[in-house]
Amino acid sequence: MDLLLSSIADAFRLLFSGDAEVWRIVAISFSVSTTAILAAVPPALAIAFVLAYASFPGRRLLISLFNTFLYIPAVVIGLTLFILLSRQGPLGDFRLLFTQTAMVMGQFLLALPILVCMLHTALQSGNRAAWETARTLGAGSLRAVVTVLHEIRFGLLAAIVTAYGRIISEVGASMMLGGNIAEYTRNIPTAIALETSRGAFAEGIALGSVLLLLAFLLNLLLQYAQGKGSIHP
Repeated sequence: MDLLLSSIADAFRLLFSGDAEVWRIVAISFSVSTTAILAAVPPALAIAFVLAYASFPGRRLLISLFNTFLYIPAVVIGLTLFILLSRQGPLGDFRLLFTQTAMVMGQFLLALPILVCMLHTALQSGNRAAWETARTLGAGSLRAVVTVLHEIRFGLLAAIVTAYGRIISEVGASMMLGGNIAEYTRNIPTAIALETSRGAFAEGIALGSVLLLLAFLLNLLLQYAQGKGSIHP
């Protein structure tokens, strides 16, 4: 118990003293994950629209595939990209392994099926007449898409929050693709794994607290966006 309390005290001391190493790790995490989610949202929206509004052979198969991809462990995605990006792999000449770009690629692939499945569900459960009505009233394709997005705005935000929370907290793909290099690819989850293995619990608790605070703020944002204004028990 004394070890836990002293570790928690040391963790808050690290956070509020502005420890450069801790906040550098936090900055890398936010930079990589934000880039990945921004890259994943546009294609996910396009795929979800096609799956929701188009009719073509193999549509149900694609929906099933994306639902299946939800359950692929991060380490499997990391291993697949590791093979592709290694020197012997087909993408080895690009020298992307153990870089932040490789980490973005891994997190992109983790976020994409989450976004597609949640956005597809939102589009299916939303007002399907919004698209036809907008087009009937003479709106162009882009204006019609904006109209539909406004109809599912809460589902869109929920999908982004869920996917972002998933990728910023994953450790398997980031460890394999980034290599956990200090001041370059060491993010919050990989740093927690490293520091706790060394017995440096204060650093692990400090970084874990940042993730918990982020999760709380994201969910608070979602609650307010849905018009609740406050969290009710």
